[in-house]
Amino acid sequence: MELTFFVAGCVALATTLRVITCANPVHALLYLIVSLLAVAVIFYALGAPFAATLEVVVYAGAVMVLFVFVVMMLNMNHETVARERHWLRPSLWIGPTIMAAILFVAMLAALIEGHTIGNIDGQVLSANAVGQHLFGPYVLVVELAAFILLAALVVAAHVGRDEKDYEPDDVRPRPGVSNKAGE
Repeated sequence: MELTFFVAGCVALATTLRVITCANPVHALLYLIVSLLAVAVIFYALGAPFAATLEVVVYAGAVMVLFVFVVMMLNMNHETVARERHWLRPSLWIGPTIMAAILFVAMLAALIEGHTIGNIDGQVLSANAVGQHLFGPYVLVVELAAFILLAALVVAAHVGRDEKDYEPDDVRPRPGVSNKAGE
């Protein structure tokens, strides 16, 4: 089970990296689906088949269908693609790359020195046990994660809004009314 865990983890990391670096939204969605399936395999290897099933049904299934509809409704013209390619400049990735390298070195040091990362033996956990562990000693972490997700939703709504919908009424031209004096 440990080999399965590490292979699925590598696949999840590689496909998630491709999700971030793909300029084509359809290709990014396909990589995201593979990444979510790899996370489901990780859950299964850790002994949580219920969480793995939920990962496949809810995220890789239902949420991805929603994302596909959103991508279909977006107006992906050349200007949008050029703007996204501008966001993928290598200079913007220096900070995150350094942080990821630090985490990778820390993980390698733990593996080489023989520190125990966790017990990955494929022992099956029931849904009741998962709930007791999540909402027992880790209830604060779960609540903080929910708060961070809510903050991300608010930021996404703010960043994704259309500026022309928020112009003042006196600036927006009205049908049949001219803004020029004397007309």
